[in-house]
Amino acid sequence: MTISVGDRIPSINLTRMTDDGPQAVSTDDFFAGRKVVLFAVPGAYTPTCSAQHLPGFTANADALRAKGVAAVACLATNDVFVMDAWGKDQGTAGKVEMLADGSGELTKAMGLEFDLSARGLGVRSQRYALVADDGVVTTLNVDEGGGLDKSSAESILAGL
Repeated sequence: MTISVGDRIPSINLTRMTDDGPQAVSTDDFFAGRKVVLFAVPGAYTPTCSAQHLPGFTANADALRAKGVAAVACLATNDVFVMDAWGKDQGTAGKVEMLADGSGELTKAMGLEFDLSARGLGVRSQRYALVADDGVVTTLNVDEGGGLDKSSAESILAGL
């Protein structure tokens, strides 16, 4: 079952890179008491994700914060080292937090996975963006068929 507006973000541990190395972060703690924009991409370094999706949120991070968003985070079913390297490559420091869902646990718990095994990519996340207030989903925009119209930073900004 796919997560819906009004549902709570599932309680799962993700991983992020810190100055001291990889650190587990629970979704309960990450989303608690604040408004968060979480967007997910099928994979780090993939064409649309690197050319448009992540750069759009990086460029619009200040505008999102001006609308009351406390944190902007990017999620992918990649490991924490790949997410860290991609974030550095894309200049996300201080703008977008890079969260690794390496085993796809959160992606599967939210019902937003899709299988790209036939293309050699395994199970990945669908492309989406959501807004959660204190862990409760208030907006969920899922793109279908490889597009980037519903889950762009501009679409989220327009809805805030």
